[in-house]
Amino acid sequence: MASLNEKKALITASGQGIGRASALAFARAGARVVATDINAAALDGLADEARAEGLALQTRVVDVLKDEAVNAVVSETGPFDILFNCAGVVHGGTVLEMADSDLDFAFDLNVRAMIRTIRAVLPAMLERGDGSIINMASVASSVKGVPNRCAYTVTKAAVIGLTKSVAADYVTQGIRCNAICPGTVESPSLQDRMRAQGDYDAARAAFIARQPMGRLGTPGEIADLAVYIAGATYTSGQAFAIDGGWTI
Repeated sequence: MASLNEKKALITASGQGIGRASALAFARAGARVVATDINAAALDGLADEARAEGLALQTRVVDVLKDEAVNAVVSETGPFDILFNCAGVVHGGTVLEMADSDLDFAFDLNVRAMIRTIRAVLPAMLERGDGSIINMASVASSVKGVPNRCAYTVTKAAVIGLTKSVAADYVTQGIRCNAICPGTVESPSLQDRMRAQGDYDAARAAFIARQPMGRLGTPGEIADLAVYIAGATYTSGQAFAIDGGWTI
């Protein structure tokens, strides 16, 4: 695993799932982590775990939908060497079924929130001539069409476009920007979506069946990739699929 000693990392949606696993993985790799989430109770649990391991991790309650909240945490705890944008939402439905309100919210959280955090951390990265930005995309994007995920797929495709745009604009100035594209990952949000389908066991079996490896991914597996990308100094503008072979 890459060493991130002396690096400071800002990670969003750190209260559970991939964000939480990544906050711990970055700290274990030597980074000083500022872990944010809108859920204060979830952050308290993360802070307790980090303290038990003696990790350099602090938590902040931040609503990434608000400019003032993002700017405040960056002003008060930055500058940052690494930004990992994990916050996101998954809506179901086809183009005929999705509500405009769902699409608007998906763009706000899956795309505009990333733009907001990038704008907040990028100036200091440019001043130092070094920085790594990682955006959470998905194989359900420009990588692969997935049934009944229109709003999610559209917005995650936009994340890949954002990633490549930032990478192209700043590659000569020491900035690297990459995206992670997971397949189906075991997480509290996935558990909620499976329960919402009415037959949990059938929904879980269907999710597993579409993964050629025959299992769901784990948050820790995604976190390990994020740590690698954060320290990969010759890589920018890439969308890394980590999907159990789904896109073979």
